[in-house]
Amino acid sequence: MSERPVTPLLDTVSIPADLRKLKPEQLRQLADELRAEMISAVGVTGGHLGSGLGVVELTTAIHYVFNTPDDKLIWDVGHQCYPHKIITGRRDRIRTLRQGGGLSGFTQRAESEYDPFGAAHSSTSISAALGFAVANKLANKPGKAIAVIGDGSMSAGMAYEAMNNAEQAGNRLVVILNDNDMSIAPPVGGLSAYLARIVSSAPFLNLRDLAKKFANKLPRPLAEAARKTDEFARGMTMGGTLFEELGFYYVGPIDGHNLDHLIPVLENVRDAKDGPVLIHVVTKKGHGYAPAEQAADKYHGVQKFDVVTGEQAKAPAGPPSYTGVFAKALTAEAERDPTIVAITAAMPGGTGLDKFQQKFPHRTFDVGIAEQHAVTFAAGLAAQGMRPFCAIYSTFLQRAYDQVVHDVAIQNLPVRFAIDRAGLVGADGSTHAGSFDVTYLATLPNMVVMAAADEAELVHMVHTAATYDDGPIALRYPRGNGTGVALPETPQKLEIGKGRIVREGKKVAILSLGTRLEEALKAADRLDAQGLSATVADLRFAKPLDQALIRKLCATHEVVVTIEEGAVGGLGAHVLTLASDEGLTDAGLKIRTLRLPDVFQAQDKPEKQYAEAGLDADGIVDTVLKALRHNSVGVVGGARA
Repeated sequence: MSERPVTPLLDTVSIPADLRKLKPEQLRQLADELRAEMISAVGVTGGHLGSGLGVVELTTAIHYVFNTPDDKLIWDVGHQCYPHKIITGRRDRIRTLRQGGGLSGFTQRAESEYDPFGAAHSSTSISAALGFAVANKLANKPGKAIAVIGDGSMSAGMAYEAMNNAEQAGNRLVVILNDNDMSIAPPVGGLSAYLARIVSSAPFLNLRDLAKKFANKLPRPLAEAARKTDEFARGMTMGGTLFEELGFYYVGPIDGHNLDHLIPVLENVRDAKDGPVLIHVVTKKGHGYAPAEQAADKYHGVQKFDVVTGEQAKAPAGPPSYTGVFAKALTAEAERDPTIVAITAAMPGGTGLDKFQQKFPHRTFDVGIAEQHAVTFAAGLAAQGMRPFCAIYSTFLQRAYDQVVHDVAIQNLPVRFAIDRAGLVGADGSTHAGSFDVTYLATLPNMVVMAAADEAELVHMVHTAATYDDGPIALRYPRGNGTGVALPETPQKLEIGKGRIVREGKKVAILSLGTRLEEALKAADRLDAQGLSATVADLRFAKPLDQALIRKLCATHEVVVTIEEGAVGGLGAHVLTLASDEGLTDAGLKIRTLRLPDVFQAQDKPEKQYAEAGLDADGIVDTVLKALRHNSVGVVGGARA
């Protein structure tokens, strides 16, 4: 492990109040030390690197100019907040990032008063900041709200919905557009910085006020012309006309790595009487660390790595990932069927659709951070005879639930939902966990919901979805590698709503949905060793249920246990409802449901998270023994068995 960097100036800064004691000319050194400390920490923990490197100077400048935590700083998504955490009292814990019991990789209200709003999904910062700003205004309390939002997050409609309502916050709201892809920015440089400083200065704003007052005394057509001339003149020189139309005073673009440019503009905006203000800052992801700057992804998300060389630790070779298996299977289906198209919402690499896109560039659509649009776009494609696969993480599909209900399910359109990152996801914690998709999808009429037990099953399910035209269908699969089973050369079309018996027994039936099947089989071995013969079924479908199979197992076993990687309301609830409707428990059958606990589970290694949830072999065995009133030494009802 490399040595920690020497950081004499950063060592004097524990909280932003310490930072504000420094002289402006010391801030360059502080930013350099902050960058070195962040690189060192993420080298130990892994995590998001490029985005944080891009905002080191911006983080320094904001905390230097604004009075945090009284002024509320809200980072959109929050994955760029590691430098922020280092200078807001959490440096001593920064090497616990994303580990069990450690710091979150995102902002979290419970973690610090400097994190006023928790995030991890994008495009929420302006709405939240507007809430803080208006609350302070209504209470007549001081304090501004600063939202830092990336240009990628600006592809989501929610950001514009917030800006459209921001005018009433006045000068209490500051939005900083962190443009790190050069996707919006005209060139930046000395002239741009000079203009930004001028138009954000008090003399200019006072002159503008005077001009407005004069214009208001003119006849209305002339007054309107004067207003447009002012906006047009600044729009021509600086851009930002769209933001002006939404009620913001636009300043920028300025170089986000030049503290001499940043500090005076932020000070002008802080002291401005008018608002809201949008400051357009141009940064580079990975800035200041050569391996990140040279990498195609700017080291967006990294494993542990060597700080000197930038070389990332390689995971041990193992079975292919579920994501990779899905992408390969979908590509094979698309070769057979020209109507198959693929849609992702800004996650082509994460969903494997980058591989699909290489083969079928004109049949792949990355719609940006716009899950609602992605789902309704897919519905339109389906209505016109295409076979769309909408590949979206479980946690992000939540953002499009209304569209799933209204635009897909009610109209019974054959949209295929490929739900990646289903179940618990480890280091990303509760914000990214795919805990709810079975619950929120299986409750919908017309919906078919499948869960793959292993990567071979996933191949079959991709084929099944591709050939299913009777309505919407979803297949869920987890993050990470498969089990190592052989992949089928020819995929099977599964019968809708039919499960399979994996192991025959007599006393206990374990009904598994998804990748808990491996743990269910381990539990069956242990139960057998205790004289409790166990059947294991892979239900495959949460909806429609295999009612014939469930009835048979309930009629022939003493205990039935369901197990799933999802929240209450999913498979277990549907099996219990079936049992209740049909009187399957009237003769004394014991049914137990194993599912995720009714809490937002903290980050940890997935296997630890599942053990904590009781969704492993130990949890299954314990549940069965308690249902039979056995304990671990074989005592039944107080007497030795």
